[in-house]
Amino acid sequence: MMRNILLLEDDYELNRALCYALNKENYHVEAAFSIRDAKKAFAAKAPDLLLLDVNLPDGEGFFFCRWAKERKEIPVIFLTARDLEEDALAGYDLGAEDYVTKPFSMKILLKKINVILKRTAGGETQTFDDGYLCIDLNQAKVFVKERECLITPTELRLLRELVENKGQLLTYHILLERLWDGGGQFVDKHALAVNINRLRKKIEDGEHKYISNVYGMGYQWIG
Repeated sequence: MMRNILLLEDDYELNRALCYALNKENYHVEAAFSIRDAKKAFAAKAPDLLLLDVNLPDGEGFFFCRWAKERKEIPVIFLTARDLEEDALAGYDLGAEDYVTKPFSMKILLKKINVILKRTAGGETQTFDDGYLCIDLNQAKVFVKERECLITPTELRLLRELVENKGQLLTYHILLERLWDGGGQFVDKHALAVNINRLRKKIEDGEHKYISNVYGMGYQWIG
């Protein structure tokens, strides 16, 4: 199956070079030179991986990364000339797989992409459906009694961690570490508890319980 990559890079020569190299590796590439164009391409067909510059004519790649991940949990690689430590940390906090500074080796970049896409190609739990609750992680949708339930991006990330680690105790520390992002969510255990309670109210009732609170330790998916 051909994998789809969305490339957001405003340097024309580098954009063309990356498209050429990726096409030779049998990837389908949608090239964009601005955040506006990238949003249109993403809406037309959500890609399997994002390659993002940070400095763009109409904003920062960090903004587009956050926007895209609110719509689909997708691997991201930043390609940028910004080599400051705080910029790299900001990229990782947003959930990026890698932060590659220019200039870079095309061969190594292609290998990174290949490894990431192989890892995300399958084997992960992408759906949960027990007849009452249906969670589609690929489409970022949740249904309760066949009616769509609106959840926030933060709640979706929380659901993903719980569902994909079914039966395992996720401690407060683990969840805070995994769900922390550049927007400042989950600063402490109280904020985590608030989001858990909101999520429970949306997906649980008297007969259907999915999230167990292991007092003083963390949370566990028991659905």
